[in-house]
Amino acid sequence: MTILVTGSTGTIGTQVLAALQPFNREVRALTRSPDNATLPAGVTALRGDLADVDSLRAAMTGISTLFLLAPNVADELTQAMLALTVAREAGVTGVVYLSVMKGEDYADVPHFAGKFTVERMIAALDMPATILRPAYFIQNDLREKDVLLKAGAYGSPIGAKGVSMVDIRDIAEAAAIELARLDQSAAPLGREVYDLVGPDSLTGEAIAAIWTKVLGRTIRYGGDDLAVMEQRMKGMLPAWHALDLRLMFARYQADGAVASPDSIARLTTLLGHAPRSYAAFAADAALYWAKG
Repeated sequence: MTILVTGSTGTIGTQVLAALQPFNREVRALTRSPDNATLPAGVTALRGDLADVDSLRAAMTGISTLFLLAPNVADELTQAMLALTVAREAGVTGVVYLSVMKGEDYADVPHFAGKFTVERMIAALDMPATILRPAYFIQNDLREKDVLLKAGAYGSPIGAKGVSMVDIRDIAEAAAIELARLDQSAAPLGREVYDLVGPDSLTGEAIAAIWTKVLGRTIRYGGDDLAVMEQRMKGMLPAWHALDLRLMFARYQADGAVASPDSIARLTTLLGHAPRSYAAFAADAALYWAKG
């Protein structure tokens, strides 16, 4: 029984590989550059790309369980659907798919709508799978370092409705637990769905208050101006991606993405501990930055 991890050298994939280590499963990592990949001991690198169907077919040979993380690219939906098709044809018996919280509701946000379409494909094909629906990643706010420290502001336009941001370590732990469960099963299992969330409903003002406390200086919330955010993102990302993110933040401002008590309790049971908080993340980040 063998697990294949896609997106293996990215932010989430590297964490998933690390979280799988205690489970003593055979693990392979899909990467475009296996010769340069730094992987945990015992993990086998396989050359491949979700956009290259032939490489996927080769990589899926002998795989029983798949962690599917599609990249943030313009054809993300196509890549994910083709990867599932190849997995099904190769006899993969379990899939853990990284989707997104509110995918069904945020129909006007391209990458949300795309991920929910993949969920529909999994259901329509009756594939044994666990769907993981993370909220906004806490660690995305590491990009706010310069704005926080130099301008005294928190710049992500989260709004005032509340978002239950999730720590990527909790995402990785949940993925590893479910990958191991599916891989260990002698028979195909049913489908499970988890919202991956933090314990708090975070607003822009609340996050600024957290940073004020941990940094020991006043941090203000930068406000809800989405046009400014889009322009800032265009300096780092393609224009289509910047607009996609603007649409996501617009829905956060309008509707929020707050976890239900049941979702938090269910995730706590899966992880074996409470989800990590934003305050704990911010305290760790502040300490790390202070050490240079």
